[in-house]
Amino acid sequence: MSISEVKINEVGRRAQENANLIWNAANSLFGAFKPHEYGLVILPMCVIKRFHDCLIPTHDAVLAANQEYGDLGELKVGFLKEASGYQFYNTSRFTFKSLITDPENIENNFHDYLAGFSENVQQILARMNFQAQVDRMVESGVLYQVIVDFAAENLDMSPNRISTVDMGYIFENLVQRFSESYNEEAGAHFTSRDIISCSTH
Repeated sequence: MSISEVKINEVGRRAQENANLIWNAANSLFGAFKPHEYGLVILPMCVIKRFHDCLIPTHDAVLAANQEYGDLGELKVGFLKEASGYQFYNTSRFTFKSLITDPENIENNFHDYLAGFSENVQQILARMNFQAQVDRMVESGVLYQVIVDFAAENLDMSPNRISTVDMGYIFENLVQRFSESYNEEAGAHFTSRDIISCSTH
């Protein structure tokens, strides 16, 4: 086996292992969603957690920039991207770590967190129809547990742990699982390109 084949196999193995960890969060959806619907939650939560973990190191800088340039309207977007170090940002004070400290207010706090994302991320989540899934999780009482699952230390999706290339493979693995269970073509509604295009500097 050549060195390139070994590397390809290693990437595939890591993607499979990480995808398994992410998919295990679906256990919290049992009873609230049908098995073929799990991907409606798991895929967007994977996107959100990836973006969250990318932004954690610059979270305070983005909050400071948002306060400093808040009166500039659309002009502040450039400053916020510069502060975040990415082509996206989140101006909410909440993180996954702080969200799970307040289960009583998880619905309002999570909505605040989602609303803090930049427009390009909002568009991705809108295409995924994620708000409808949040409403279902709230109604069935599983939203807090799902956020706890994704806040787990072994689901660290920061670039230091998972490269952009690996993240693309992980997401494609998850899309394939969802598509197979939902009898739809993989990537019919969302693709790993959405993540990759945003989460590169």
